[in-house]
Amino acid sequence: MKSSIRAIMLFLTVPIVCSFLLPSPSPSPSPNLSLQLQAASSAAKTAKVKPLDPTAPAPLLSQNPPMKIALLVEPTPFNYVSGYSNRYNEMLRYIKQAGDDVSILTTDDRPSPPTSAFGYPIATTLGFRFPLYNHVCVTFDLPELKGLRLMEKFRPDIIHISSPGFLLFAALIYARVMRVPLIMSYHTHLPHYAKEYLGYIPRIEDFAWFLVKFAHTRADLTLTTSPQIKKEMEGRGIKRIDVWRKGIDTVRFDPKFKSVSTRKMMTDDNPSDFTLVYVGRLGAEKRVMDIKPILEKLGPKTRLCIVGDGPQASELRREFKGTNTVFTGQITGDSLSSAFASADAFVMPSDSETLGFVVLESMASGVPVVACNAGGIPSIIEHGKTSYLAEPGDTDEFVKYLEILRDDKEKYEDMKRECRKEAEKFSWEAATSVLRNVQYPIAMQNFRSRSFGGYGGVRTAFLGRVWRIKFAWLAKKVKRLVTLGFFRDWWYSGEEEKPKELGQ
Repeated sequence: MKSSIRAIMLFLTVPIVCSFLLPSPSPSPSPNLSLQLQAASSAAKTAKVKPLDPTAPAPLLSQNPPMKIALLVEPTPFNYVSGYSNRYNEMLRYIKQAGDDVSILTTDDRPSPPTSAFGYPIATTLGFRFPLYNHVCVTFDLPELKGLRLMEKFRPDIIHISSPGFLLFAALIYARVMRVPLIMSYHTHLPHYAKEYLGYIPRIEDFAWFLVKFAHTRADLTLTTSPQIKKEMEGRGIKRIDVWRKGIDTVRFDPKFKSVSTRKMMTDDNPSDFTLVYVGRLGAEKRVMDIKPILEKLGPKTRLCIVGDGPQASELRREFKGTNTVFTGQITGDSLSSAFASADAFVMPSDSETLGFVVLESMASGVPVVACNAGGIPSIIEHGKTSYLAEPGDTDEFVKYLEILRDDKEKYEDMKRECRKEAEKFSWEAATSVLRNVQYPIAMQNFRSRSFGGYGGVRTAFLGRVWRIKFAWLAKKVKRLVTLGFFRDWWYSGEEEKPKELGQ
């Protein structure tokens, strides 16, 4: 019995001991990492940028020396039209200006996916269409493990992974295997979507929160897109959270794109009618169906243009048939800019937005918004000045504010100016500067402080290291330990007889 217990203890102990004695299997850090870790300390103390204050100064974009960033992101931001996509593309644009090196891993099952973005290589791994939302391609990075090979070859200073998603679980493993700081950015409010799509399953929202907490408590820093979501996650016990600043391309979204021809298209050749626009994904969680009674209450001289695509597109076309509604499908570029600028008001019925980039894009286009007072949207809108906030599902309140925009011309013109003025405060360069000069270094510092002791010690010194130990090295080290007598006295203690010579 004692021998069996000792054998089990030896089996459990040897990998742990060897994981400390073996050289780190992770690649040696780039020369910039030590500089970044030094910068992290000062950044954490001196550059405490407050995400809620859009006027807080951001550091110079290239304040810190260049670093190597592994960007793991799903769904792909390069073929997927959304505010999420804009954020990553603008981030890469300014990261490039700062001189950082980035290697990107994503999944894309469309023909001929892009192989580079802003000069950075894109590795595409096998993925699958998510059954509950088949408009996006997701992945576990199996069986290819391209992410692991990327880490071994690229040797990143930090891993940045989008969340929630399936690739997130691979990133958790890679970060621990390679012993690299991990930062997660949270873009889709999973508990809300779980309730919307799987509400018939008991306690599905609680299970979604469990998954969010499981993943994000293992991050060295979590970035949310609004202070409201940050507060909600903190209320669930998730720590180390900051807000990734919002930004807007005020050149691409501008009142100058207003077009008579576009307005005629949006109104079915009735350009003099009061024109509403909705731009976004057409899914049940967006509550686009809520616009129908609003449209009906505003009367026959009101038009609605719905821009976008999604799993609910066919159903919405059926439901809105016979109303003053035009569906354009998904549009991009100048056509999208023109659709924003050519409307009279933007309607946002969704209460699940972590930020709501389309709201900011409409404001930049000089078009006032009536949106839900929920999620991250209140962090964008100053009610009654830059746009209006209505309670989710309150048709009468939406109608009241839209009637003000339609009937009070002086108020409407003032709000158009305030919309544009507010949007001009948000710069992608400033948002990216805070990301690379403050938030990345803080994640690195958190990684260092969590590397030993508690579950942090298990995370970096055991799980990842043991997974990477080669059996040949393990055998060699165990033999060396036995030869040195490390286990000899302990193993042969008690009633068992010691051999005359080790190895006989």
